[in-house]
Amino acid sequence: MNVQVTARRFKAHESLKDYAIKEVKRLERFNNDINKADVILSYERAHDSVKTAEIVLHMDGHSLLAKESSEDFKKSIDLAVVKLERQLGKLKTKVVEKKRAVKRKQ
Repeated sequence: MNVQVTARRFKAHESLKDYAIKEVKRLERFNNDINKADVILSYERAHDSVKTAEIVLHMDGHSLLAKESSEDFKKSIDLAVVKLERQLGKLKTKVVEKKRAVKRKQ
């Protein structure tokens, strides 16, 4: 999986980029069809602001998006990854149910 980290209006430290990549790569255990992931980090004001992490997963035929905000980038990334885990689980359930329905009709 190719993971691209973008920091809007600031320069992200390598440790933050590495953390984001590591967390997003964990999603591969839920679905091996993930081709690319975009992580976009941004904030509203310089101090005492809300930090936002937006993660977009690109797969064959599907794109999943999770956007979370909190007082810390790592917490925002964690919350977005949890949201994507849930979305990947739902997607897997839909695919399995569709295959079962087709199999029943035959």
